[in-house]
Amino acid sequence: MLKLLFLEFFRIPHSNGLAQVQHQPGLNSVLQRDITFPPPRQTNQHTHDPSILLDNDYYLYQVGPNINISISASMDGPWVYLGSVLNTQTIIPKPQDNLAKPWAPDTIKQIGTYYCYYSCYRRGNIQFTAAWRLVDHGVVLQTGTGEGANISPYNMTNAIDPNPFIDSDDTVYLNHGSYWEGIYQVSLKSDMLAPENTTNSDARHLVGPASEDDNKIEGAFLASHDDFYYLWFSHGACCDYDPKNLPAAGEDIRVGRSGNPRGPFLDRYGMDLASGGGELVYGSNGETYAPGGQGVLFDGIDDVLYYHYRMSTALPLLKSSVNTSVGLDFHVSQPLHR
Repeated sequence: MLKLLFLEFFRIPHSNGLAQVQHQPGLNSVLQRDITFPPPRQTNQHTHDPSILLDNDYYLYQVGPNINISISASMDGPWVYLGSVLNTQTIIPKPQDNLAKPWAPDTIKQIGTYYCYYSCYRRGNIQFTAAWRLVDHGVVLQTGTGEGANISPYNMTNAIDPNPFIDSDDTVYLNHGSYWEGIYQVSLKSDMLAPENTTNSDARHLVGPASEDDNKIEGAFLASHDDFYYLWFSHGACCDYDPKNLPAAGEDIRVGRSGNPRGPFLDRYGMDLASGGGELVYGSNGETYAPGGQGVLFDGIDDVLYYHYRMSTALPLLKSSVNTSVGLDFHVSQPLHR
């Protein structure tokens, strides 16, 4: 079933102002209810794992048949359905039961070409297509089974939630994973269609769980600001909630920073994200439940953090995940300023 979310965002002023984010010792532990967050800035859009590209207008890529695209002149909306990335189902040979519904797309533009990375899941493939109704290039990397999946870390991780990042020297990295093993990063070839090394992976483990019981980590998004790189990620249960037995706070958004796109990424107190660190940026509050699936977009003025969340007042719908929305937020200063 298509998961719908409210699109929300907040602005992170493009300056080196004092951080307003909260730190929670002992990450990645369960979010406490007494932490105060601002309410989300709502839009009219419902989606899951949003990816937003600014190219004169704003383009929203989202879970849906063949990856839906919506367009708006503003992050606030209104968003209007434009079409889909793929003309037909993905050419990926697996999984056969989910070919028409690839998910967690992430789209970027590089030298006049649009690249949309997406997931098809049966113990994880990351698939690739060049965006709107162009060419589906097939598998970039895969885990579990298939070509290249027998080497580390692909033989033990889950290739989901792809996030491409192009550094200032045009080196291309792909962050991905993993839900149970944390976040990994590999460098890609210059054509952006395959890992740089397919026989001896240069993968870096960027985010890891603090314990085996605290391994719900996914949705990486790497962004740069001034002289630092910020790795945002989602922590906690995102989906398939039992309305009668909800997690204390569900998913939340966390971040670490580094002077190198390959890490290590540290939180405010110097804890490595790979060892369970992470700065808590946004979590459940009021009617906002389980924000996550985040991305960061510079709109010419500020960095804008956008994400999905669920309405806690619609708990009967949580089990089927049909009430998730996308949000925007303008009230948090650049995180981790020290």
